[in-house]
Amino acid sequence: MTKADIVEKVALGTGLTKLETEAIIEGFLNTVIQALREGNGIEIRGFGSYKVKMKKARYARNPRTGEKVYVGDHFVPTFKFSKDFKALVDSGMKELKNN
Repeated sequence: MTKADIVEKVALGTGLTKLETEAIIEGFLNTVIQALREGNGIEIRGFGSYKVKMKKARYARNPRTGEKVYVGDHFVPTFKFSKDFKALVDSGMKELKNN
């Protein structure tokens, strides 16, 4: 599913135009990105939480050449799904599998 697909589904479900829906979704995504850039976490109850974690410096290996490459300290965004979300996905997939 792409962002355009999400915009279409939300627009159909809310009665908003695709243009209005796209602006809302873009606003949401930009808000999440900006909050994480500022080091803030985001918790959406029943969905999950976004956080930023620091990865320590390490040596990695280039898979093509096998050459050792130094990767310095860096920050990565992470997402953890809520228990409710996981349970809904699990039950939905089990229904699909049984049909």
